[in-house]
Amino acid sequence: MRILIVEDEPDLLSSLAQSVREEGFAVDTASDGEEGLYKAESTNYDAMILDIMLPKLDGCQVLEQLRKVKKTPVLMLTARDAIADRIHGLDAGADDYLTKPFDLNELLARLRALIRRAAGQASSTIEITGFKINTAAKTVHSSRGPILLTSREYALLEYLAQHRGQVISRSELYDHLFDENDSSLSNLLDVHVSNLRKKLGATMITTRRGQGYSIDA
Repeated sequence: MRILIVEDEPDLLSSLAQSVREEGFAVDTASDGEEGLYKAESTNYDAMILDIMLPKLDGCQVLEQLRKVKKTPVLMLTARDAIADRIHGLDAGADDYLTKPFDLNELLARLRALIRRAAGQASSTIEITGFKINTAAKTVHSSRGPILLTSREYALLEYLAQHRGQVISRSELYDHLFDENDSSLSNLLDVHVSNLRKKLGATMITTRRGQGYSIDA
């Protein structure tokens, strides 16, 4: 899953981006509202973490513009705790709201919940073709026990599982699994698909030639 973090405090932006990456997400960053809005409009992110107090455009202005064109799930961050500020952010289009200072584990849980809801997935567990995928713990189990996956393999499996029954194009998978600093080597996706088939079974992921990949169950 690919996340955009828009935050003007350099230390917080750096530490938050690192923490979210360690959870297995691909992460892009922006340090002001204009840059954040440009990236949010240009890329289909799975979720966005947006500070309300930003230079150039504040978080609410970014949201108001973004909501004209996209429904990206947005978690707003702010140092303010007044009810009026929370109402303003939610009315501008935020899906959730967290006040600084915040607990990192809570932020990550809220982020996962936003992504689940956007995918129409109420539970943190996806059961598919004999496997259980826990999107909170980011684990995969079969009847024989846990399946060890790399963070990128897990991200690919989760994305396909959340969109099971749909054919997902290679370009869409690249957009959601790799951030702006990742290599775009043409065979990188094929390598991850091949590894998943070795670990989960050859029929788990279907290749639709010229279209993309799907999990059909």
